[in-house]
Amino acid sequence: MTAPNTPEGPSNQPSAPPAPPGDGPHWEAPAEAADAARPRPDYRREILVGLVLVLGSAVAGLLFGLLWHAVAPRVPLYSDGTAVYLRDPEGEQQIAADGWFALIGGCFGVLAAALAYWFTRRRGAGLAVPIGLTLGGLAAGWVAWQLGVHMGQQDLLKLAASVPTNTDFSRPLALGAKTAIVAWPMAALLTFLAATALFTPKEPRAEQD
Repeated sequence: MTAPNTPEGPSNQPSAPPAPPGDGPHWEAPAEAADAARPRPDYRREILVGLVLVLGSAVAGLLFGLLWHAVAPRVPLYSDGTAVYLRDPEGEQQIAADGWFALIGGCFGVLAAALAYWFTRRRGAGLAVPIGLTLGGLAAGWVAWQLGVHMGQQDLLKLAASVPTNTDFSRPLALGAKTAIVAWPMAALLTFLAATALFTPKEPRAEQD
């Protein structure tokens, strides 16, 4: 018997052409590795930033209340010895007092938001800044309201008895429109959002293949 003829040397069959670079499967990093590479948020720092904003705003509310008590107009009253009456029934002193409260609170809110953005613009603080500005603004408004109305004599009858009959005196300061308390947090949030949109550099988008 003769052995079958088996070709020696390289095969004569054409080999498949090499795949061009870039057409093969791409290697992708595992999801766990990608997640590990991302910087994790520092929750302790965010909580600290929020607490500083709340406490700092509440302390600033003391100055807010002092300014409001100093500049807000008073409602004029007089007494005939038996009752207390409004000297100017159509006066707008109470509306002006509420307006001054909202105006001063709005200015403080803009200042608080500008400072918060300036000190957190590099490292950021997540949602801690807007939450801290909101809660801090509400706390500051409440502190200013309570301080402003409790400075001076609060008993209207004792106040009327301390002045001569038919002599004008001022009613204790009051906040008629309680919604003015939100002037600080609203102004702070709008200022912070505007500063973030205008001055924060946008990250470049990754180029798609």
